[in-house]
This record gives sequence, structure tokens and C-alpha cells, in this order.
Amino acid sequence: MQLTGSEIIIECLKEQGVDTVFGYPGGCILNVYDALYKHQDEIKHILTSHEQGASHAADGYARATGKVGVCMATSGPGATNLVTGIATAYMDSIPMVAITANVANPLLGRDSFQEIDITGVTMPITKHNFIVKKASDVADTLREAFYIAASGRPGPVLVDFTKDATADLADYKKQSPKPVTKAKTDVNEEDIEKVVKLINKSKRPYIFIGGGIIASDAENELKEFADLVDAPVCDSLMGKGAFDATSPRYTGMIGMHGTKTSNYGVTQCDLLIAIGVRFSDRVIGNVKKFAKNAKIVHIDIDAAEINKNVRTDASIVGDAKEILAILNSKVSKSEKPEWNATIAEFKEKYPLSYSQNGLTGPFIMETLYKVTNGDAIITTEVGQHQMWAAQFYKYTKPRTFISSGGLGTMGYGLGASIGAKLGAPEKLVFNIAGDGCFRMNMNEIATATRYNIPIIQIVVNNHVLGMVRQWQTLFYEKRYSNTILNDAVDFVKLSEAMGAVAFRVTKKEELEETIKKAIELNRPVVIDCIIDEDDKVFPMVAPGAAISEAFSEEDL
Repeated sequence: MQLTGSEIIIECLKEQGVDTVFGYPGGCILNVYDALYKHQDEIKHILTSHEQGASHAADGYARATGKVGVCMATSGPGATNLVTGIATAYMDSIPMVAITANVANPLLGRDSFQEIDITGVTMPITKHNFIVKKASDVADTLREAFYIAASGRPGPVLVDFTKDATADLADYKKQSPKPVTKAKTDVNEEDIEKVVKLINKSKRPYIFIGGGIIASDAENELKEFADLVDAPVCDSLMGKGAFDATSPRYTGMIGMHGTKTSNYGVTQCDLLIAIGVRFSDRVIGNVKKFAKNAKIVHIDIDAAEINKNVRTDASIVGDAKEILAILNSKVSKSEKPEWNATIAEFKEKYPLSYSQNGLTGPFIMETLYKVTNGDAIITTEVGQHQMWAAQFYKYTKPRTFISSGGLGTMGYGLGASIGAKLGAPEKLVFNIAGDGCFRMNMNEIATATRYNIPIIQIVVNNHVLGMVRQWQTLFYEKRYSNTILNDAVDFVKLSEAMGAVAFRVTKKEELEETIKKAIELNRPVVIDCIIDEDDKVFPMVAPGAAISEAFSEEDL
């Protein structure tokens, strides 16, 4: 049958099982929106307040569900407004398809109104991108985009359609989606045997996990592996929830704001087993001193990550779920009481702690954990509040901590919370923001109220850019250059003006009941929590220092 390119786009979205799209219309993408109008009972479109909000919402939807998130924007500034969200997804390996529309073929390359070479702009921040100039190429290209986004190491794919490609007619025949293969079927047996020997020989193994465990749904295989090897487990920011944080094996995050237990333990282990991680600079600190007493094993689906940041002694390229299943069938079960006793001593000696005086970020997160019993999705912006959310809320399941890890995108979390709530409507969803981050994309509160999406926004408000100020305090002799936000902006009034219910909390005693009230309302709520401007995130590793040199406030 013959359909317009726009109708083919919608039919292909239906083929892929897409039920929600986030976007913002404009001239060049009008044909697509017109086709979407006829299928609004099958595909829900969320009109965000800004295209960046659409890209973050698609990202949050993908992280919460494991499905490919979809966002749409028109040409020119509409497309470029997606760029930060696409880059965020790229850095964190999140499956997303961004659909943009461009000027018609005869107008390309002529600096036409709202023309932009968006494939050129996004080439470094997409797994792949396409420009489609003919209606006959629409279906095959879009199908391929979804396959690329979800297969192997996931990532964002952009497809740019010229306006005439969306208007012209072409043949369309429905197809079932191509099965997504994440596993690398030709796993090298020699690599497996080498790793098995290292594990069986190890006396002090440590398991370090990242987002690859979540992407491959390998949490069950990971637990079996940790029990088999009898090893402690630490995670990166992206790995939160992949291993149960209430388990005695769990030692917390590693790196710049990781626990002393994880940092000291990795420094003293004789074998570091890293799975689905990329050894970010925020994790490893001084690379020459990282895990210097250990052999390092790296398991990852992307061969390009092996030996990129840290030299390894053995590696396996493949899907974490498949590799762990193989290792679980080959590794000898062992017990390491002395090593685990050492780790237990570290945990007892170096617990996470904070001042009990007044309302603080850690207290907010511990109270939120208590009220929700750990059963919620937590999205975050980027900064001190993000680290407190990682440190003081216990994540027991994958896809319950959603945050911008690699790019560190301020303004990410609110859009992501909207996407997460639509992807997992049965879950409570809280976005944790600092006041600096909330200012960036707080217009998405209007999106939440427009559709009555009951997310709860908690603003950890210290009237400064907290993390930058922390660095200025510790490393710049308290020269607070452009980090003070102590102005007349009232987040409660702003939120109410956008249709949300809003509360202000200034005392510890007010917090628990306010959170409970927000949950009961079942509508968009903003809670503005006022904390001290000089509260800091500890432990901390100074830039360029070894992670074994982590210091706390008491150390200072």
C-alpha cells in the first residue's frame, strides 16, 4: 500500500511498539505531527515545554523501562535544542531515537530558514545518524535506527527527514521488528579460561559494576557470581541498583565521592573484576595509583573500552549477562572469611555520616528512603544533591536510580522524571534537584501539570551552586566567583503559577509529613527544602589524587 513518508514514520513507530513520544512541533515536521494526530489513541505524544525536556524525557523513559525512548523536533533550533539530551544519552549508553525534520531537498545547503545540518552536528554524540531524502527510504532507515539504538552497547540514533520525504508517497509493507541481539556469540574461550584462573587463584577479589549490568539485565547472574566468588561489591554512579544496596556484600559507590570502604578495599584487593564499566576519571582518580595491588579483569560489550583508561590483565568482550552465566558455570565456589572480615572492619570504621544539626541533603535522602521504603524511582540533576542521592538512598533494584553520569547535565532530571513516570506509572517518582539545576529546566513542571503526571520534585535549596562552591572552598581559597544564587526567586510561587502544589520545608521535623502529603496528593508537587549553603559532600578525593586518599570532614 502507498502512504506518505509521515504516515510511514508513524506506522514504523507502531511496529516498534512505541507507545509514548516526547516532542515539540514546528514547520518542517508538521507533516509528521499531522500523521500522528490520526493515531493519537495508539501513540501518546507529550508536548514538553522545551525540546531539551523532550530529549531528557525520552532518555528517562528508556532508563526506567529498558525500551527505546523516542523524541521529536522540527528543524533548526528545534533540532539543536535536542543536542544536550542526545549527548547525555550517548555518554551513558541509553537507547534513544531522535526524529527531526529538515527543509525540503531543493532548499538544503542554501542557508534556508531554520535549516541546520543536524546530522553533522550530532555525528560525535550519536551511535549513528541518518538523513532521509526520499519517502521510499523512510521505513528501512527508521527500522534500522531502532535496531542500532537497542543492539550491542545501546545508544542514541538520530534520523533527520527532509520535508518532501515526509510528504511524498511510497510503498509500505508492515514488518515485525528485527530481533535485538545484545550478546556477542563468539566469546573467546581462551579469554574465559584466563579469567577463571585469575578468579580461582584470588584471595582478595573485589567486584566493581557499572551501567552495563543494568543494560544487559544481568542482576541475577551478578548476585550468583558474587556469592560464588565470595567477594564484596561496589558500583559506579551508573551501576546503582544493579546490586542490592542492603546486601552485606555491598560497600557503596567507588571514586571521587565513593565510600572509604570501597576506595580502600579496591586499593587493597588482589583482583578487581570490573563488569560493564568504562573506568571514568571520576572513578579511578590517579590512574597510576588505581588498584595498584591488583590484577584487573574487565568484562564489557564494547571492545573499545578494554584498555582505554586502565590497563587490564585479562578481559572478555561480550554481554554481561551471557559472560556471567558462563563464569558461574566454570568458577569454583570459594569462601574468603579473612578478606570479608577486613571489608566489614572498613564498613564499621568508615560509615557514611553527616551533621545531625538542621535540615541537610543526606537527611532529606534518608527520610525519603524511610517514607518510600526504598520502593521508588529516583531521578536527579547534577551536583551535591546527586551525590547525596547516590550515597544515602538504598537502591535494591535496577532502573530505580536515573541520573546523568557521563555528561553531568544540569537540568536533566525533571524531564527524565516525567519520562520515567510515564514508562513506569505504578512507581513513585521523585526528582532530586539543587536550586541551580532546577532553574535550568523548571518549565517542565508545566508539562507535568498539563498532563497531570504525578512526579514529586524535591529542591535541595542552598541558594548557591553547591558543588562548584565546595570546590571553591576546598581548592580556590573561598573565592566564590559567580556561585551565589541568593536572590528573590521563590520556587513555591513559581511552581504554583505553573499549576503544581508546592511546599517549603525549613526544619527536619516538617520533612516526613510533607513527603507523605505529596504522595497522597497524587499530582505534580514541588517541595522546596532550605539547607545551609556550606553543606558539603564527603568523602571526597581531590582531583588528581589516588582514591585511597579519600578524605572526610573530620580529616580536614
